[in-house]
Amino acid sequence: MHEASLAAGVLQLVEDAARRDGFTRVLTLRLAAGRLAAVDVEALRFSLASLAPGTLLDGADFDIEEPPGQAWCLGCEQTVAVERRGDACPACGSHRLHPTAGTELRVIDLIVANG
Repeated sequence: MHEASLAAGVLQLVEDAARRDGFTRVLTLRLAAGRLAAVDVEALRFSLASLAPGTLLDGADFDIEEPPGQAWCLGCEQTVAVERRGDACPACGSHRLHPTAGTELRVIDLIVANG
């Protein structure tokens, strides 16, 4: 379950931001986990909740958006919507797709507090 290591990386980013910006608590953490990012969103949410006690994330709400996947099809030379890696192009059936969106895992923003 690589979501546990992803959650640890997110926590590290939050801790680095807290040192830099001087906040002591996160109220809401908003993430984007694209549909082609190979991230199980519920497993990530569970991992974040498991890491949270005693950290800046203790008591935080985790809002995880799932941007849709998009790819450039080398077969028909179109940008197409893709639900999962390995899917065929919905326009021509080709499997020669280059993902162009929905592959990210990133922190969108934090709502933080002091004290």
